Amino acid sequence: MDSILELFLGLVLGAIMMYWVFSLFRRKRSKELTQHQSTVLLKEIRSVCKLITVEGDFAEIYKYENTKERFLSMLVSKKKALIVINAKAQIGFNLKKVQMHADTDKKKIILTNFPEPEVLSIQPELEFYDIQNGFFNAFTPKDLTTLNQEAIKHVKEKIPQSGLMDTAKREALEAVLIIEKIVETIGWKLDYSSLEIGPEVDKYINN
Repeated sequence: MDSILELFLGLVLGAIMMYWVFSLFRRKRSKELTQHQSTVLLKEIRSVCKLITVEGDFAEIYKYENTKERFLSMLVSKKKALIVINAKAQIGFNLKKVQMHADTDKKKIILTNFPEPEVLSIQPELEFYDIQNGFFNAFTPKDLTTLNQEAIKHVKEKIPQSGLMDTAKREALEAVLIIEKIVETIGWKLDYSSLEIGPEVDKYINN
């Protein structure tokens, strides 16, 4: 009788031990899976990198002149041209600058900082009119590269007065919602309650 009781107690203790080991293994595996999900998710969000929210077209007339002097300024040669700059500027957000971290227990991504909009690209097209070459000062392929760079700089200086940056700021919520959709694909939630993204956006959220 004692041996049967000992066998029964042994089976019970063994079953309890096996259940405890299985539960511990399952919790560990679930934790590892959750941590893996959060790591993959954060990488996926950052892989989007740059998000364009606003585009603007610019048309500018640019007068270019260049003067070269030779023989102690006794000879002067001038080249000049009238250039029409047609450019497309793209404004948006560099998502590599987003600050966020994962709460694996609650399966939540917490967004703590969202970057300011910036100029992501400027694509100029130059049309030359009234080109006048100097005697020893003619336009070269190097000049075209320089003019292209100056055109980008010229357009970039015009952007603050264009209102594109303000429009992009109003589109910040749209960018956040895209991140939220990415987070929801694996059943997580995005918490962006700590962000300050302007009264117009706050009004939109509250409505």
